[in-house]
Amino acid sequence: MVQTLARFHAAWWDDPRLGGEIGTRVDAEAARQAMQRHAAAFERFADHLGDRLSRDRRELYERFFAAAPGLQARVLTYRNVTLVHGDAHVWNCFVPKDGSDDLRYFDWDTWRIGLASGDLAYMMATHWYPERKRRFERPLLDHFHAALLSHGVQGYDRAALAEDYRRSVLMHLLLPVLQMTNGIPPWVWWSHLERITAAIEDLDCRALLG
Repeated sequence: MVQTLARFHAAWWDDPRLGGEIGTRVDAEAARQAMQRHAAAFERFADHLGDRLSRDRRELYERFFAAAPGLQARVLTYRNVTLVHGDAHVWNCFVPKDGSDDLRYFDWDTWRIGLASGDLAYMMATHWYPERKRRFERPLLDHFHAALLSHGVQGYDRAALAEDYRRSVLMHLLLPVLQMTNGIPPWVWWSHLERITAAIEDLDCRALLG
């Protein structure tokens, strides 16, 4: 699955058609306004949870929203970006019964221009509990980076992927908030909240918040 994502991401890596013929580029002002809406949604999310949302997690979200312009600035450079699936969990992938590597992702409703690491963070940090993540996350990131290079991506080293991945994990703090806002039940988004915050601690993502 990671190999297939890498092949797809590499095919669209910094393609000159991105933001013109294909997809939309978001400017800094539009990104700022969107984050303001997300911050307002978080206030409703926090009010709904009450004391079920710990003080530490509230402070994490507050720091996240304060640091959001800096986190968003990376993707707004529109360098080392690609098309991302946006919902690349393992249930959205057909795996051939014959064992071949001709995998197919489906459910592309949320595709966009962005960081390739966003799909990886969604697949692993959002859906895996810490024990599994610690076993497989780093090897799969290594494999993904090697696959990018083998498919022609240049000027994007392993350290850059690591930093983008940490940023992407932080950005997924928005996921439980948006899911609750859209009426998705708690049995879905509560587990996402637990796993994302655990991943943030594992990867020291708070250091990116200043």
